[in-house]
This record gives sequence, C-alpha cells and structure tokens, in this order.
Amino acid sequence: MFGDLAYGAPVEAMNTTIVVSLLPVVVLALVHLFAGSMRFLEGTSRSVWLSIAGGVSVAYVFVHLLPDLAEEQEAIRQAVGETFAFLEYPVYLVALIGLAAFYGLERSAKSSRQRRRSADKEDSAEAGVFWLHVASFTVYNALIGYLLLHREQQGLRSLILFAFGMGVHFVVNDYWLREDHKGAYDRIGRWVLVARIFAGWVVGLIFEVSEAALGVLFAFLTGSVIMNVLKEELPEERKSRFWAFALGAVLYAGILLML
Repeated sequence: MFGDLAYGAPVEAMNTTIVVSLLPVVVLALVHLFAGSMRFLEGTSRSVWLSIAGGVSVAYVFVHLLPDLAEEQEAIRQAVGETFAFLEYPVYLVALIGLAAFYGLERSAKSSRQRRRSADKEDSAEAGVFWLHVASFTVYNALIGYLLLHREQQGLRSLILFAFGMGVHFVVNDYWLREDHKGAYDRIGRWVLVARIFAGWVVGLIFEVSEAALGVLFAFLTGSVIMNVLKEELPEERKSRFWAFALGAVLYAGILLML
C-alpha cells in the first residue's frame, strides 16, 4: 500500500485511507473488550440476540463473501498451475479447510470441559486447549485486521459492511469463548485478540499480497465464519432461536442486496 506513494499518490489521500481503515479496527477491538458487559446478552433475551447476530454473520458470508470468492477462483487456479489442475475449485477447498479447522477447535474445547467436569473441576477448558483456542483466533483476528485494508471490493461502503458483519460476528465469538474459558479469556484472551487485530492491520499497511493469495485468505475466513456461527446455532443445548436467526439473516441480506 505504501508503494503507491512512489507513483505520486498524494500523502493526504494515504493518510485518509489509514484513518478511515483504523476506525473499524478500533471498533472491533472495543467489541472484544466490552462484549462481556453487554447487558442485553444476559437473561432470557440472550439466545435471541445471539441468534440474530449469527444470522447477520451468515448473511454476510453468503451474499457478500462467497460471490467475491467466485471472482477470485480463476486467479487462484492460475496460481496453483498444472500441478494442482485436478482441483477444479481450489477456493472452496480452502473454505472447507477453514471450516474443518475451527470444527476441530470446537470439539477440543468441549471435550476438555467435559473432562474437567467429570473430575469435579471448574467448567472450563484446560490451559493447553485455551492457548490453542487463543492462538487460532489470533490468526483469525489478524486476517480480519488485514482484510480491513485489502478486500476484493474497495471503498467506504464495502468497509462498513465488512466491519459491521465482523463486529456482530465478534459478539458471538466472544460470548462462547468466555463460556469455554471463563476468567482466563477475560484476563488474557481478549487482550491477545485485540492486539492481533491491530497487528493484522499494521501488516496490511506494510504488505499487500497477490490477488490469488487474497482469495485464499477470504476463502479460509469464509469457512471459519460459517463454522463459528453454525456451531452455536445447531446444538440443542444452545437454545437458539430460529426465527431470530432467520430475521437477522433476511434483514442483513436485504441490506447487502440493496447496497
């Protein structure tokens, strides 16, 4: 991105880009820091709001991210070359890898909590699983921080839609990370994730990957978001609300289509 200055791009325009992209980074960081204090997530309304948030996240994936992946398909296919010519749709394979990776994380956290409950310990995951979870979400957050600067569709409208979709998604992620890891997440986890959002954004200021690599990043994020939303909506014990999930999905999909 900074390389554009060598071709005469005004410094003022670059500064504006930095400031505008920094604002959603700060907002997403604040979501991590204060999601646990959101009173509307307490009591009987909790499952309603979380399901609405899940619907919004899924709508963004299917209406916005997946079409972007389709546009990146050819660039990725050319990048992998003849060696992987048997992969007709490599971008969707990467999305599947993202989904499977976070499914494995979810199962490890739930198995760890069950073992600790069986041993009459606190209903939280073991320390090793906590750090594995945090490490994985640091990659996730750094990727989102980077994509705030480098998306398939540029412009203020695209930035707002992406930031809003990810911000709502962070509310869901934060709630269940806190459920799995209790005080450890508040003391350490959320601060690490905040730092990684800024780290990803800073990397985006300095480096810009190829179009094919950008498609791979978007694909992995897409599969991960789908998994992280549906894992909270599908299990019976979550007491999710289908009508709320559908409402969030329909409303945000309508907004995306109109814009």
